[in-house]
Amino acid sequence: MSIDRKQAAEALSDIEAIAHRVRQSQFYRTSSLLLVMWGVLVAAGYVVSQFLPHRAGYAWVTVYVAGIVGSFVLSAFEYARSRVRAFDSRMFAAFVLFVAFGLLWTLGMAHFTPRQLSAFWPTYFMLAYGIAGLWIGPAFVAIALSISALTFAGYVWSGPWFDLWMALVDGGGLILGGLWMRRD
Repeated sequence: MSIDRKQAAEALSDIEAIAHRVRQSQFYRTSSLLLVMWGVLVAAGYVVSQFLPHRAGYAWVTVYVAGIVGSFVLSAFEYARSRVRAFDSRMFAAFVLFVAFGLLWTLGMAHFTPRQLSAFWPTYFMLAYGIAGLWIGPAFVAIALSISALTFAGYVWSGPWFDLWMALVDGGGLILGGLWMRRD
């Protein structure tokens, strides 16, 4: 049995399409684990901010340190399993630059109130998710747009319960987004 050039090209194209879907599925699996982990940490940070505002700074430092360490650990386990690296030294460097830019604005150039900070950081991170989604997949764009819109709504209408609103919207949104991505 032999195939002509056109059939061979079609077969190779099909194989490439399947390989792309498998890589995307593996990346989504790792990303979903990271989103769920970050969602739990972020929700905890907002709950501490709501009920122990004098400890909020310590809580958020703990959230970021635990999230970064957890991201490396999850990435290492998933890489060993699937050979798809989701969080490496370049991602860490990008994260540091991204956070440094946000800190430049929040600590140096702008003087945000605690409520404004609670709205700035999630929308700032969702900007990165949305941009990444343009290359990675539409799930990231949907997560970014949803969390950003709900953050703005809560900023305007949630009153003194904004941090709890954000625990639900930002933390819960990341968790739901992560679970949603697992089905893809």
